[in-house]
Amino acid sequence: MTPDAKTPQFPRNPGHAFAADWFERVAVNTPAAERRSESLAGRRSLKKEWQAAWLVNAIRCMDLTTLAGDDTPDRVARLCAKARRPLADHILAGLGLEAVQTGAVCVYPTMVAPAVKALAGSGIPVASVATGFPAGLMPLKLRLAEIHYAVEEGAAEIDIVISRGLALGGEWAALHDEIAAMREAAGAAHMKAILATGELRTLRNVYKASMVAMQAGADFIKTSTGKEGVNATLPVSLIMARALRDYGARTGFKIGFKPAGGMKTAKDALAWQVLMMEELGRDWLRPNLFRLGASSMLGDIERQLEHFVTGRYASSSRHALA
Repeated sequence: MTPDAKTPQFPRNPGHAFAADWFERVAVNTPAAERRSESLAGRRSLKKEWQAAWLVNAIRCMDLTTLAGDDTPDRVARLCAKARRPLADHILAGLGLEAVQTGAVCVYPTMVAPAVKALAGSGIPVASVATGFPAGLMPLKLRLAEIHYAVEEGAAEIDIVISRGLALGGEWAALHDEIAAMREAAGAAHMKAILATGELRTLRNVYKASMVAMQAGADFIKTSTGKEGVNATLPVSLIMARALRDYGARTGFKIGFKPAGGMKTAKDALAWQVLMMEELGRDWLRPNLFRLGASSMLGDIERQLEHFVTGRYASSSRHALA
């Protein structure tokens, strides 16, 4: 990770031997989780300069992403240019800022090298999805090979997908061993474990999968690939945040969180940051512990910040595409 100089550094999660007793008796009150999530919007009233500051922070914590079948080196280079300069110059000047950058750029393994080249000297890390993204239905040997390839190409972060079949079948020890093998293959690259929560069926399974991924050494847990029918939701994110808190209480290690998919507006960016602040504290408002996987959100954030600076909304066509 490459956070700014003011971001505190924490020891990396070394993982833990599989321990089913950490989660096997956990019960989740779904209606209570939904009520808690619905109340978040009213817990902090963010207006004017405070709202602008939180929106700028959302950009700093954003993984600007392209995962399309027609990705090319030129398209990736354009995305990287946006990551280097996500806000127009007049907005930066109006905010009194010299520069803002996104937290990372996320691409497929074959696009890692072009992204590394385009981001040279910026300090922005390149993240790569791997392990048969988005389904993960490949032999483990091939999934590990894909991680090795992405790391060799220069990826500083690896977003892996878990085997949902193991989770749905309650084969938690096997899932732990697979994720641990992926963590070993990633080496020095930080590993985000995508749980694909929309396919785990219950919030209890979400908690269990979160805990197993952290026991296996995940540096981040991530909600979704963005390709499921249901992606990041606040109730799911709440349960994952509670798992993060419980793991930290047991081990002393702080694990990152990344919601992804389904978030499109500046209002969404504020809601998830409020969740982090309320449930986990200020440390999870920095890019080394929090990322937003929602590239389409950037356009609306830029429009809202332009309104704050100029008093008027600009057409979306005035802002460079992410």
